[in-house]
Amino acid sequence: MKIVGLLSGHDCSYCVLEDGIPKIHNELERFIREKEPPGDSLEFFFQQNKEKDIDYFVSGDLQTNNDSWKNPRNSDYYPRALDMINQDESKFIDIGHHQSHAANAFFSSNYDEALIVTLDGGGGAKIYEDGKIVQSEGVDFTALTVWFGEKNKIYPVEILDHRIINIGTLWRKSTVEIFGLSGGHPYGNQAGTVMAMATNGNRDKYFESFYQSLSNSSLVIDFKNLKRIAGRSEQDAFDVAAGLQAATEKKVQEILSMLIEKYDYKNLCLSGGVALNSVMATKIYDWFPEIENVFVDPVPYDGGLAIGSARYLWHHILDNPRIEWKDNASSYLGKKYSKSEIKKTLDTSESILKELDKENCELKFHNDIDDEYILDLISKQKIISVYGGGSESGRRALGNRSILCDPTSPDMKDIINEKVKHRQWFRPFAPSILREDVKDWFEKDIDSPYMSFVLKFKEKVREKVPAVVHFDGTGRLQTVTENDNKWYYNFIKKFKEKTGVPILLNTSFNDREPIVETPEHAVNCFLGTNIDGLYFYDVNIFIEKVKK
Repeated sequence: MKIVGLLSGHDCSYCVLEDGIPKIHNELERFIREKEPPGDSLEFFFQQNKEKDIDYFVSGDLQTNNDSWKNPRNSDYYPRALDMINQDESKFIDIGHHQSHAANAFFSSNYDEALIVTLDGGGGAKIYEDGKIVQSEGVDFTALTVWFGEKNKIYPVEILDHRIINIGTLWRKSTVEIFGLSGGHPYGNQAGTVMAMATNGNRDKYFESFYQSLSNSSLVIDFKNLKRIAGRSEQDAFDVAAGLQAATEKKVQEILSMLIEKYDYKNLCLSGGVALNSVMATKIYDWFPEIENVFVDPVPYDGGLAIGSARYLWHHILDNPRIEWKDNASSYLGKKYSKSEIKKTLDTSESILKELDKENCELKFHNDIDDEYILDLISKQKIISVYGGGSESGRRALGNRSILCDPTSPDMKDIINEKVKHRQWFRPFAPSILREDVKDWFEKDIDSPYMSFVLKFKEKVREKVPAVVHFDGTGRLQTVTENDNKWYYNFIKKFKEKTGVPILLNTSFNDREPIVETPEHAVNCFLGTNIDGLYFYDVNIFIEKVKK
């Protein structure tokens, strides 16, 4: 059975679920090269997909504010979708916003039961089943919901009005109004930059302003004054960011404390955009020793609603059993491009590639290159972009659309920030590490396959990998198993054999735009930055920049 999950509006995306397993998840931003765009998900589906035997279409977010353009039924492509399901409107199903968030978190995990909490900037609060509203709790719009997950079902427990608590909106407004960064389309929500700033700040100085705003919805925060303070100096900006982060952690701790005391679960699943706050998510382990496992949705922001709605239909409504994931649910849900498609891109890009001659640089094309050749270059401090397999769902590149470097270089972080990513000096880079080696390098030994957690490096190893150690001694790690990504696992393993270090610096293959999706995007990003080489690892093709 094939189910197409849809998400129109911002973070426009679609998912094809086949017998309960996501086969493809595409996000519009990857194709139009603008972050978090609004769009028509049915149109996007028909543009990108040739599937014909679809059994159900399911919408992952019907809002309550009459934004009809978000409704797939108002799409010009709705008749085509109906034709695919033989004009049976009962096979076009609505699932609520937070309902879809909760479903994606729980059904991506391997837990038989869990407490599920969704935290974001707000979404429709209504709970749909079989196309009917079965629960709304008198709340139309919410930024916090609580669910029980048990086997193949999820059940709503608490739905709070967004005026009571809305962490996501505070972060978006602070990002824009205090720090002057982007809060959405076309440059994306840059809350991650604020999180990086917070590491360098005094957490106590402006904590109270943010905490009181989160604790009392009638109190309006003075964004203008905080903007003035943040504008005085870089350190003042760091201090304000640290206050926001500290207040967020305190409020989430209070919320979870109440829920954990009230409901007796050992596993916790998180979803919603606030779950991208990996520093906060990690501290749950310290706050609540009684919680044995914390799982963060691989795509916790709204782009994951397309997957979550399809999973809710498959498991909860159609009553199909859970899928047991081997290690972790795959995040590599983009299209895999063939050797002929890659070669065609390189052929058609020939005139563009010649432009490098003007920069005293020439390109060398290599065929039948193996991993060892690439690892030698990385060991010589070269910056290498890799492209292979299907692209990763979510905000974080996990080895298929990544820029990889030697983490042992003390200068590498500054070089990439300045010459490749063109971003602030304080932004950190992630360590990808073999799962079995986590215990030797970090103070906690937990899974983090989607870069969801930030752990302290053990003091004795920090000086070995300075390029991936943040100012506070932490790293937002990606744990890698052979089941997750066979090529990437073996690549890191070979690096370990070569250097004794089971870690690579991993950052997303992009430059201030969405992660590259197609071979053409890869070539364009490679040419537009100071990346030294581009490795198409599926087909063993390597392009190298060589100075004349």
